[in-house]
Amino acid sequence: MALKDYRTALVTGASSGIGAATVRLLAARGIAVHALARRRERLEALAGEGDITVHAVDIRDRSKIYQTLGAFDIDILVNSAGIGSRFDPFHELDPDNIDATLETNVLGTVHAVRAAVPGMVARGRGHIVNIGSIFGLHAIGTSVYGASKGAVHILSQDLRHDLKGTGIRVTEVSPGRTETEIFATMTDDLALQDAMAVGFSILTAEDVAEAVVWALDQPWRVNVSLIELTATEQIPGGVDIHPVAGSE
Repeated sequence: MALKDYRTALVTGASSGIGAATVRLLAARGIAVHALARRRERLEALAGEGDITVHAVDIRDRSKIYQTLGAFDIDILVNSAGIGSRFDPFHELDPDNIDATLETNVLGTVHAVRAAVPGMVARGRGHIVNIGSIFGLHAIGTSVYGASKGAVHILSQDLRHDLKGTGIRVTEVSPGRTETEIFATMTDDLALQDAMAVGFSILTAEDVAEAVVWALDQPWRVNVSLIELTATEQIPGGVDIHPVAGSE
């Protein structure tokens, strides 16, 4: 079941970053893509780049997710919607930021999968790709974001057990530092945002999208379970984003 055997895809978080890059790449490969995100004006900019239908839906709106995903057949689901919890120390985090991070990264992903999977099972065909993070695989910092992406990792692994025998494949792509808007959701400190993107060449959104499409394009007998993708000079756990207490 390579990419040529699929017809339709739905990508969440499609208005920017990895989601938008994935929409463009899938559309260029002849897939009819449903692009879902909150920001309609960003989505509409994608609409003229191929067979792309846009849906201005917040991934946290559970009823809208089930209504939208239940309205058409989906061969490929790419869960790219996500936000970063703040870089503030855990004991200083705003509870609203904690909820937004978990609702978007965990509940949004879980409900998108739950909405899409019944149709895939009925057709005996489908591929779920969850965008995780090296924060979900390694202890790096930002506990809430790490916990949310750790949940995506275990969800992806357990889905393979739950969906055994259905013909549905499950892939997790866990990138390291990537040039997207996520830094802006993690801190208002512009200097820190800039620092996250300098020092070495970080991944681009297109790099991650290429990994997604590569996993989708494998023959049916191959399930790419996990791709850990980092910049050449980034070693997980090797960069401390927080100042050391008492340092100058």
